[in-house]
Amino acid sequence: MSHPLTRVLTLLELLQSNSRLTGAELADRLDTDVRTVRRYTAHLRELGIPVEAERGRYGGYRLARGYRMPPLVLTNDEALAVVLGLLAAERLGMSTTAPASAGALAKIERVLPHAMREPLAAMREALSFTANAVIGQAPGTGVLLALAQASRARITVGISHQSWRQEHTERDIDPYGVVFHTGRWYVVGHDHLRDSLRTFRIDRIASVTPRVDSFTAPDGFDSVAHLTSSLAQGSYRWRVEVTIHGPLDEIARRLPRSAVTLTAQPTGVLMHARAERLDGMARVLASLEWPFTIHQPDELRQALKDLAAQLTAAAQRGPEDLPR
Repeated sequence: MSHPLTRVLTLLELLQSNSRLTGAELADRLDTDVRTVRRYTAHLRELGIPVEAERGRYGGYRLARGYRMPPLVLTNDEALAVVLGLLAAERLGMSTTAPASAGALAKIERVLPHAMREPLAAMREALSFTANAVIGQAPGTGVLLALAQASRARITVGISHQSWRQEHTERDIDPYGVVFHTGRWYVVGHDHLRDSLRTFRIDRIASVTPRVDSFTAPDGFDSVAHLTSSLAQGSYRWRVEVTIHGPLDEIARRLPRSAVTLTAQPTGVLMHARAERLDGMARVLASLEWPFTIHQPDELRQALKDLAAQLTAAAQRGPEDLPR
């Protein structure tokens, strides 16, 4: 929040959200000093925004009573698009450390005309989803935005990172792209510390510091493909290799990209995956409509036989076999 304009706008947001704040409180929120706060409030007054200053022990700053920001001008379609976008983001777990979605929805409803506010409130209350809500791992807003800006500008950044083992490291990375996947935010790029392509969860990054160096991403690099491939090759117990004798595009729609990697072969599609339990992999393969050939591990064959025995027993069980 180093840019003065950003701080002035943040000051306005703080005054809108609070009935009164002291100069010291504002200075602390803005990471500046009281004298600078006075200068920022003067800028707001020059823009026609009535900021009142109260002197004395219990004094502070506030917006003039009765003052309202100009109404937000949105068409019905635009307002609906914004509301649905916020609701969908919350459902997908695309949140940050602050309750931004709820605050944005409240502000939009507060400034919209009554004729538009009521239908949108009804939409929010009536809307249901078929998919379960995703519990997201919220990153810091500043960290997320800094990584996105560095990726677009192709600027190397220093990050303060903590691994899942609680090991803290300081390292420089070239952020090739930011990816959101199943409730978590990731940054993919070249790690200078390991001199290799790495993926970092953004909620484990405490701070981002721009460097003076720039970088060039590899031609045609696909951040999503790299992330899903990395997740599919996670540190699970079993390494699975199976040829599925079917069309690549249809098989890809049936299997999660985060769990498998698929390669077209003359005899079908070669699937590589890692699994902690082979009974789960057996169920995945059994759900497909195409024949397949197991390359490894041999234990997967027994898992399929066990599943077949369970299905056979279920098919032979009749109502008379139910416990009484």
